[in-house]
Amino acid sequence: MFKKILVANRGEIALRIQRACRELGIKAVMVYSEADKEAKYVKLAEEAVCIGPAASPLSYLNMPAIISAAEVTDAEAIHPGYGFLSENADFAERVEKSGFQFIGPTPESIRIMGDKVSAKQAMIRAGVPCVPGSEGELPDDPVQIRRVAKSVGYPVIIKAAGGGGGRGMRVVHTEAALINAVQMTKAEAGVAFGNPAVYMEKFLQNPRHIEIQILADKHKNAVYLGERDCSMQRRHQKVIEEAPAPGIPRKLIEKIGERCVAACKKIGYRGAGTFEFLYENGEFYFIEMNTRVQVEHPVTEWVTGVDIVKTQIMVAAGEKLPFTQRDIQIRGHAIECRVNAEDPFKFTPSPGRITSWHMPGGPGVRVDSHAYNNYFVPPNYDSMIGKIIVHGDTREQALARMQTALAETVIEGISTNIPLHRELMVDAKFMSGGTNIHYLEHWLSQHKR
Repeated sequence: MFKKILVANRGEIALRIQRACRELGIKAVMVYSEADKEAKYVKLAEEAVCIGPAASPLSYLNMPAIISAAEVTDAEAIHPGYGFLSENADFAERVEKSGFQFIGPTPESIRIMGDKVSAKQAMIRAGVPCVPGSEGELPDDPVQIRRVAKSVGYPVIIKAAGGGGGRGMRVVHTEAALINAVQMTKAEAGVAFGNPAVYMEKFLQNPRHIEIQILADKHKNAVYLGERDCSMQRRHQKVIEEAPAPGIPRKLIEKIGERCVAACKKIGYRGAGTFEFLYENGEFYFIEMNTRVQVEHPVTEWVTGVDIVKTQIMVAAGEKLPFTQRDIQIRGHAIECRVNAEDPFKFTPSPGRITSWHMPGGPGVRVDSHAYNNYFVPPNYDSMIGKIIVHGDTREQALARMQTALAETVIEGISTNIPLHRELMVDAKFMSGGTNIHYLEHWLSQHKR
């Protein structure tokens, strides 16, 4: 096992990894930007290194600064968390060439799964069902592009091969709008991701967003930890997640889970990963794989009892998975609400000083957050400042616990999306379960403030 790990991230995930290290008896080195010097995990750190100014390219995306921090502190491994450099194959490669262990998949796996076209081709070869669409990158020839769209059938969605986080995609309903949409998406993808390649898929009308969490070790063992429903989204960004997914037969989950495990073994995957699917009319369609820990991992931890972050670290150290598929049992129901520093209905960011901070408690309540009373939320990063997660024996009990938890939550000095969550937790359709990925956008259009 490692003696010291450098945590190359910020916010609640940095604190989450720090806690996992403490449980394993590992020293955690925390890096931070000048804007994050007051963060909770920095104050709690045994060792902390400032790696640059507030701007991400000069700090959390600064590969030489992070590797230098690992060198001067004698760290043995680097945990990238999520976001920033977590799915950057070049960073993973540089980490390992510098003599450190990257706590994540191999650079080769990140490259294959990070490019949406190669990921889809790998999944087709592994027998994982995919959304009908182009076999690879779209050609430049407009005639060929129109031919592909005609065979797929309108509406179609144009996606950036190197995209992610809900960016780099455009829905097209008619042939007249097709070529312009492809060209615009290509231009945007080139600027945003450094890769102008795009591909085409059938645009499913009312799917749900279902994901399968997997864990794999270096010894060709892999398991899936059930599923999560992440359909409550705004602009392709998840707002609420839950596990298990309401109303989907277990046999279907088991079948797709087994295919994901087989795919991991086929590509030699190691560490934590998530297969994301669209689910419609009883069918799963692969859309992408995230080669890192997910923001929503706590709901899976609640229902399986597996500590995903600790397992990531153990697997990276060369240990075998401490459980088999037979050991994985789904118990009860968990729901997560992302807490963002933003206007709850206009979604404008709301950085600033928190003047009052009271988090909920009680049976089945977990709060993951780096914020605290008098903490200053910097304007430089993503607006998420924490997550409230609840667990119950049933979905109804989990909903009741989340309603209570949100009622107890007090955050003053800045705006947050807690009022939005309070309304959604008593929305009749959400309470009944199984809403599709367009439901929240529709709900917001009906509840304009």
